[in-house]
Amino acid sequence: MKHTTPEEIAADTAFIEKMTAIRRDIHAHPETSFEEVRTSAIVAEFLEGLGIEVHRGLGKTGVVGTLKGKRPGQKAIALRADMDALHITEDTGVPYSSTVPGKMHACGHDGHTTMLLAAAEKLAADPDFAGTVRFVFQPAEEGGGGANEMIKDGLFELFPTDAIYGVHNGPMDPLGRMTTRVGPYTSACDDWEVTFEGTGGHGASPHKGTDPTVAAGQFMAAVGNIVSRKVDLTDWAVISIGHVAGGERQSPNIIPAKVLVAGTARSYRPEVREALMTELTRLAEGCAMANNVTAKVEIDRGYPPLVNSADEVAVAGRAHTAGAGAALTDTKASAIGASEDFAYYLEKIPGAYVSIGNGDGPGAAFVHTPKFDFNDELIPIGVAFWMNVVAEELG
Repeated sequence: MKHTTPEEIAADTAFIEKMTAIRRDIHAHPETSFEEVRTSAIVAEFLEGLGIEVHRGLGKTGVVGTLKGKRPGQKAIALRADMDALHITEDTGVPYSSTVPGKMHACGHDGHTTMLLAAAEKLAADPDFAGTVRFVFQPAEEGGGGANEMIKDGLFELFPTDAIYGVHNGPMDPLGRMTTRVGPYTSACDDWEVTFEGTGGHGASPHKGTDPTVAAGQFMAAVGNIVSRKVDLTDWAVISIGHVAGGERQSPNIIPAKVLVAGTARSYRPEVREALMTELTRLAEGCAMANNVTAKVEIDRGYPPLVNSADEVAVAGRAHTAGAGAALTDTKASAIGASEDFAYYLEKIPGAYVSIGNGDGPGAAFVHTPKFDFNDELIPIGVAFWMNVVAEELG
């Protein structure tokens, strides 16, 4: 199987027009986590129309397509796209804007789905490879942990797979520039909240009660020291406060009985992840004890760190270089502070997750904002990448 360039894909104008129309239709009908009924139906019917074996309903709304090459081979690889949208009101002004109030494809999953469908069509038309390709269309990446739900439903037992690859558009990055790295690429994400509780009291007589605001203030002032004093300088981590609540605005003369402080912690190694939560709990309880109040700490474990495998990063690098050139391929990029549930797959099997630039020209916007839109010019680039991954792995 030979390598493919984006120019070769783009030259088939009827094909590109068809896939662009599919992308824009999905964009206009966004579905959030585990509600991707319409989208998964489009995916399944498209794959079935290509003669690809389809399994529906994995992880509630997930779809898996299986395509065997026409040459003998035992290896199987998976290519994954996410399908879900976000709870954001669109403000792009494009003619195919969201028709669903309060929901939009603000992260480009409409484009990810389309690129993988397009690659499936090209590969099914001439499966000149040795082995098996799994097309994994996943629900609920946006906080729902759809990857883990597909795994729990037997993804890798039903569809044995040797390696898995994932692509995300790179917002505000030059069009077609691929970035990835060996090892930790996206961070673990853990949300936390601490409720400091005392008796409260009158602001004129604080000595007659116990004041949780003092404990909360001391905690907030010191929480940043956890990273600077408890995490090795060769590791990466951050703790941020995103919400503080206590008392009534109409009663500033009243000391509240409770103060809530909430935030997030990001890290790239399991040991650091555990240390952050241990130290945060210890600090909260210490500040509470020093002020004769209590501290209740609640931790909501998010996605684990996404750790790419060396061999698969090398495959991804060669695949993109073959299509877009070495100048647009960076396999030693910096880690990303965001989190991705593709990490769950990589806890089970080797793989690589990459970003490919969505464009940085006028009108470009960052993901998870009302102005974001997937760049249709990325479609042929993504299709060429997917086809070249198959060529590298099974060709």
